[in-house]
Amino acid sequence: MILKAYTILHVVISLIGILSGFVVLFGMLVGKEFSRWTAIFLTTTLATSVTGFFFPFHGFTPAIGVGILSIIVLGLAIYARYSRQLTGAWRKTYVVTSVLALYFNVFVLAVQSFQKIPALKDLSPTQNDPPFKITQLIVLVAFIILGIFAVIRFRVESVPQLSRERNDHNSIRQETQQL
Repeated sequence: MILKAYTILHVVISLIGILSGFVVLFGMLVGKEFSRWTAIFLTTTLATSVTGFFFPFHGFTPAIGVGILSIIVLGLAIYARYSRQLTGAWRKTYVVTSVLALYFNVFVLAVQSFQKIPALKDLSPTQNDPPFKITQLIVLVAFIILGIFAVIRFRVESVPQLSRERNDHNSIRQETQQL
C-alpha cells in the first residue's frame, strides 16, 4: 500500500518534471528564459531522480545508472544557471545539461510505458524488439536536434532580471566613481 502511494507520487513528480521541462525547452528555442518554469523543472527533475533511489532494488540496474547520470547533469545545470548566471560557456552548459536531464526523464517514461501499458508491452515484450528500439531512437534523435537548436537560439540576453539588475547597479557604481 505504501509502495503504491510512493510510486504514484514519484510518477506525478516525474510528469511535472517532463511537462515543465518541455516548457523550459520551448523557452530556449524561442530565446527566452522562463525562471519559474526553470525552477519547477530543475526541482521536480531532481526530486524524480532522488525518489527513484528509494524503490526496492537488488544490485545495480540501468535505472540506477540513469538516476546517477541525471543527478550529475542536474547538478551542472543548477550550477550553470544559478551560481554562474549563464555567463560565458555556462550558458551552453546549462542548455545541454537541461536538455539531457529532460531526455533522461523522457527516456525513462518510454521504458516505463513499454513495461506498464499493455498495448506497448505486447509490441515489445522484452524491450529488445524493433518498436521499442525505434521509439528510443526517435526520442534520442529528436532531443539531439532540439538540443542543437536550443544551444543556438538561447542567448545571453535572456539571462533573468536579477543579473540585469546587478549589471545596472555595477554600471551606476562605475559612473558614480568616475564623477
